[in-house]
Amino acid sequence: MHALGTEIGRALLAFDRAAQCVGIEGDLGAGKTTLVGGVLAAAGFEGPVRSPTYTLIEPYARADRTIYHLDLYRLADPGEVEPLGIRDLLVPGAILLIEWPSRGAGMLPRLDLEIHIGYRAPPESGREVSLVAGSEVGSDLLARLLQ
Repeated sequence: MHALGTEIGRALLAFDRAAQCVGIEGDLGAGKTTLVGGVLAAAGFEGPVRSPTYTLIEPYARADRTIYHLDLYRLADPGEVEPLGIRDLLVPGAILLIEWPSRGAGMLPRLDLEIHIGYRAPPESGREVSLVAGSEVGSDLLARLLQ
């Protein structure tokens, strides 16, 4: 998951236009935060990455852009998204990596890329990952990943 996250991070960092939103869905322990760690490694951040389960948003600032790691697992209602101020984070060059975006359904900005992580059967045989573009930016990201 970390290696895949690194490749996704490189693709995300190649674009410096409008903010990019990536949703990451998967069961507990599927590797969502590990994937985010790979994205952050591609951006030059070192050290452990913890899921912001309690803080909900964790910023990682570089001189040229900020990556926001969000975890919406604890939300009981999509209406709880608005007070988080996510719309204020949507500045050019920002990257939002949103774990559990389904918990904020209808209240989040459009996702440029949706990543779904699932277990293969039997679970010890690995993971399956699907990537779905949700916008033109997402289509560009997928094209870059396939190169």
